[in-house]
Amino acid sequence: MHILMTVNAAWNIWNFRRPLVEALSSDGHQITVLAPPDDTVVELERIGCRFRPLEMSVKGLNPVEDWKLQRRLKRIFREEQPDAVLSFTIKNNIFGARAACAAGVPFIPNVTGLGTAFLSGGFLQTVAEQLYRRAFGKLPTVFFQNDDDRSLFLDRKLVRMDQARLLPGSGIDLARFAPVEMPSADAPPVFLMIARLLRDKGVIEFVEAARQIKAGHPNARFQLLGATGSENRTAIDTATVEGWVAEGVVEYLGTTSDVRSAIAAASCVVLPSYREGAPRTLIEAAAIARPLIATDVPGCRAVVDHEASGLLCEVRNADRLAMAMERFLALSPQARIEMGQAGRLKMEREFDQALVVAAYRKALAALTGGGQG
Repeated sequence: MHILMTVNAAWNIWNFRRPLVEALSSDGHQITVLAPPDDTVVELERIGCRFRPLEMSVKGLNPVEDWKLQRRLKRIFREEQPDAVLSFTIKNNIFGARAACAAGVPFIPNVTGLGTAFLSGGFLQTVAEQLYRRAFGKLPTVFFQNDDDRSLFLDRKLVRMDQARLLPGSGIDLARFAPVEMPSADAPPVFLMIARLLRDKGVIEFVEAARQIKAGHPNARFQLLGATGSENRTAIDTATVEGWVAEGVVEYLGTTSDVRSAIAAASCVVLPSYREGAPRTLIEAAAIARPLIATDVPGCRAVVDHEASGLLCEVRNADRLAMAMERFLALSPQARIEMGQAGRLKMEREFDQALVVAAYRKALAALTGGGQG
């Protein structure tokens, strides 16, 4: 088959979908990636992908720009004539589905998260729901990365039960993300947050909780790893981050193509996000056997077993986040190790990337009459 994958940034395929690309390629399929280009294009081509650049804005809804994107996708689908399109991220899912229907191309979206429109509520959420309902209505399969999102789409009648399939996020390479011993109990505790620096990720709450904790534990360290200035209306600018660093409340680690060493050096990985699909950073940290602290929201609670592999706290509440950090600091070194081990076992049971590959193979086989979707 010729399989086209579309997403809002090429790095998304390289960072999160590479095991799927490699598995489908090994099955003999030709893979074309359709996305805005970045420096991962050469890596995708190195593993055998064709790459086709896609012009699109990843910022909020804009009727004119989104109409142009839909027309652009329809034209490309007709030119490429793929046997199936696998889509990820919001705009590619919605406008890709509509374009694929018009072009007569089979389309399988993956709802990797609901984005700012759903977090905003009100009019924006109403518009987003209407777009999803119209886009997904005729599709045979819609993948979701957590049960909360799937249940929401079912309750709002955005999809039907026979369409909605659940995946364990994008899966995790359990060999690459292998357990690493906890840092020395004598070393200062390190709380690490890995995310694009957006307000919706809970960065403001992380910084405020850090201020509270450092008042009583001045040796505690708080690290931020992720890009500033993203194309998102909740993005935090570089100057703000530099101010936090100058204040001494956080350390900014910039960005990296390999988070493993940063996770290994941490005592606990924190994600106070407002909502997630399946938070990759928590999955990776759990696989490395690090305790987790996250908000009790969709996506995060699918990864964190409260008081077993980590702690869940109230969303948008820096005081509650600080309380969870205090609870972690009160744990014995052995209890922290056991918490990390529980997370690793959960990843082995529920998040192995082989589960994701198998689900896609089954859905693709169903498109060609080779099996049930």
